[in-house]
Formats: sequence, C-alpha cells, structure tokens
Amino acid sequence: MEELINKRVKEIQISGIRKFYNMTLKYPDVISLTLGQPDFNTPEHVKEAGIKAINANKTKYTENPGLLELRKEISKYIKLKYGMDYDPYNEIIVTNGASEGIDSTLRTILDEGSEVILPGPVYPGYEPIIKMCGAVPKYIDTRKNNFKITAEDIGKNITSKTRCIILPYPSNPTGAVLTKDEVQKIADVLRDREIFVLSDEIYSELVYDRNHFSIASIPGMKEKTIVINGLSKSHSMTGWRIGFILGPSYLTKHIVKVHQYNATCASSISQYAALEAVKNGSDDPLAMKNEYKKRRDYIFNRLINMGFEVAKPDGAFYIFPSISKFNMNSFEFASKLLEKQRVAVVPGDAFSSYGEGYIRLSFACSMDTLNEALNRIERFINIDSINL
Repeated sequence: MEELINKRVKEIQISGIRKFYNMTLKYPDVISLTLGQPDFNTPEHVKEAGIKAINANKTKYTENPGLLELRKEISKYIKLKYGMDYDPYNEIIVTNGASEGIDSTLRTILDEGSEVILPGPVYPGYEPIIKMCGAVPKYIDTRKNNFKITAEDIGKNITSKTRCIILPYPSNPTGAVLTKDEVQKIADVLRDREIFVLSDEIYSELVYDRNHFSIASIPGMKEKTIVINGLSKSHSMTGWRIGFILGPSYLTKHIVKVHQYNATCASSISQYAALEAVKNGSDDPLAMKNEYKKRRDYIFNRLINMGFEVAKPDGAFYIFPSISKFNMNSFEFASKLLEKQRVAVVPGDAFSSYGEGYIRLSFACSMDTLNEALNRIERFINIDSINL
C-alpha cells in the first residue's frame, strides 16, 4: 500500500547529515565531525531545575504557547541580549526545538505555489517543509560572497509569488554571519514589500568577533519577521528540545494553532529547565563560545596550512572548506576519508547543490579530538588521495 502514501512525503530524502552519520556507525574507531551538537554538558543549575520539576510533579500539560512565567523570562532575555521587545502574552511561543518552530511557522505562512528565497548552501531542514507545503524553494548562490545572501541578490529574485525570505545566520554549514550594515540593506529592500522574513537565529549566541544583529530590531521589520531561536546551541540543550518563536501577535495567533495541533505544548520538564536557563543563565554561553573560538582559530589555521581554500567562520561551530582541488565530488571525498582515515565529515551536497565541492567539519569536539582528526585529514590529502 505504499502507493497511498503522501507523494510529497515520499519524495523527501533523509537528511544528508544523518545519512552520512549513519555510515560511520560501522567504524568503531571513527572520529566524527558530523553532527551539530555541542560537546559541553547542559549547565548544572539548569539540570537541577529539571530534576526539581520532576520531583515536584510538574509533569502536566502547560499552556499551548508555553509557561507564561517562561515566556516572561524569554521576553526579558531577548531584550537583554538583542534589545528587542516581545510581549510574553501574545508574541512568544515555546516550541519543541527550533525545528518545530520553523515547521509551524512555514506551515502557517505558505500556500500552494508560494516561493521562498533562501541562500545556498544552507541547512537542509527548510526545503522539505517548504515542499510539503506545496511551496517552491528558490536558492541564491552565495559562494562568491563568502556564503552571505545580499540585498541585491534578494531584490533580483523577488517575484509576485515570493512569500518569504529565510535568513539563517549565523549559518549552518558555513559559519557566515551578516553584519549590521548587510542586514540593514536587506531590510531596505523588504520594508515596503508584503513578504515575510524567517530569521533563524539559533546560533545567535555563538558570534565570535562582533555582536549578533537581528533584522527584527530594525524599525518596520518586526511586523513582518518571525525570529526562530532557542537553547539547543547556546546552553547545550539539544535533547531538551526548547525553541522560541518570536513574532507579531497577528501572526503568532495563527502559528500557535499549528503548534497546538502538532505538539500541544513543549515538554513541561524542559520548560522549567529553560526557565532557569534564561532567568539565571544568560552568561552560560560565554565559556562555551570562548572555547569554540579557540577551536575555530585552530582548525582554520590548520586547514589553511594544509592548502585548503576556506572562509573563516564568524559564528556557529562549523567550517566549510573547498575540496574541488582534489578532483573528487564531496560525497566521494568524504567516503574515502572515512574509509582510509576514519574521519567522518559531511559532504557539502547535503546542503543543496550549491554545497557541492565542499565538506562541513564541526568543531564541537575537544581540542585533542580535533587535533587528531586534522592529523588524519592531513595524512589523507598528502598520502591516501594521491594513491586513489
């Protein structure tokens, strides 16, 4: 009866990130630089808050948009961090991770035939949702602009069907970050147009050489922008599954309906842990960010010294070197590296066709692990690749 399954679902492919990660499982001695997951533990005070919630039997449903107390603290947290004002009563929704926030948002704003502009290469989680909505992803090639989408590019690609622009910065997989000036220019193009902006800011606390700047903070843009954020990357809470949707009330009142029927509410235990994180842990990301920055500088310098062409990431914990000089496509390079040296990276084509010719390395691992992985990569390009 497989022929009865929804056609759009049947056409969706498993994420290239997960697909390659699964290939690594048959190699017990592999060093994996594949998954976008912090290698730090959730802060102790946050874990304790979750434990206390369990012991206090706070295990019932919460309000659909999340605990009001949590939404109030999220409002304060976002104001403190980014200077943006969101009403906790009707402009904030707590979701099951940023991923559910993206899904609920896109299903709310997209219709059949709607077009969504997004940069390529890009995180592979957007396209399947866009297509399941019957909408059309339109990629903009950012490879010649250090992986940054520009106002000019957006302006050239807007049509009468354009419904949404996705701004996923800091970027997975490239680590690119838009400057305040670059964001302002994009806002200038969009301010007077009836086009939504989905600003995925899940890595906003991991910006290394400047402060994160959100397009929603620009006058005239909050009314059309949905900000996606959360605690997975900032507080190393991937498994707790807590994301935030921040948006104007005329829009969130509809998004919460999709969220309600999709998930009812986020985990109550996780919400109480999140309450502690945003209320008393606003500085928790700093130590992690400082360590990531050391690793960023180390991996960048090592790759440059090996002869890779690579842009220095300004945020997140990924680096995206070109492998075009090795005369292999990205999947072949990654497969051979895994086979010969037991290092797992993600082929660039997992991030759209514009990622072909690159590989993604995550530096969310210890410095010792990173050093050994890079030693193996160096052996591969100097010895193994020559003999292939």
